[in-house]
Amino acid sequence: MNPLNLEIKQMIIDTLNLEDISSDEIDSEAPLFGDGLGLDSIDALELGLAVKNRYGVVLSAESEEMRQHFYSVASLAAFITAQRSAPRA
Repeated sequence: MNPLNLEIKQMIIDTLNLEDISSDEIDSEAPLFGDGLGLDSIDALELGLAVKNRYGVVLSAESEEMRQHFYSVASLAAFITAQRSAPRA
């Protein structure tokens, strides 16, 4: 498993206090919101802040593109990886 995926799963569990779920139970490709993990808009705000603080990535205002980045653990890992390798202004 991708180490970043595992790290993101653990961050989700820790940030959102999901004590009754383990990182093994979170499917990297499953949706984080709605029918997948079942997160809601408040969870999205908390998760966005955690991602910004931990990985130092720039998060734009809520947009369709940002929703796509936060679709799943895998898409979030890809977004973080892309942000880390992007040239800094």
